[in-house]
Amino acid sequence: MNNYADFSAPELVRMLGVRFKDYRLLANMTQKEVADFTGLTIPTIQRFETGAANNISLGTFLLLLKAVGCINGLDNLLPEQPDSLYLYRDNIKKTQRIRHKSNNV
Repeated sequence: MNNYADFSAPELVRMLGVRFKDYRLLANMTQKEVADFTGLTIPTIQRFETGAANNISLGTFLLLLKAVGCINGLDNLLPEQPDSLYLYRDNIKKTQRIRHKSNNV
């Protein structure tokens, strides 16, 4: 299993592109069919799959996941967390953000 924290963002995008190609082939889709489904261009899909694209928007990636039927995998990527009792103050109001006290005096 990889320790993904050791990879740069462009390296991770390249890895996802290569993996996406496997999913596209498993879905029995051509690059043109993915392009038609997503509204992306074939060269964009080619660059992503070959690792030539070192950056891709989240919206584009979500469209690609939808195209190959993997959008429901988001629950595995970033599952919802149960509410923690530590996020509640006086058991009334849920904390919306965490603020650290400034060290500036």
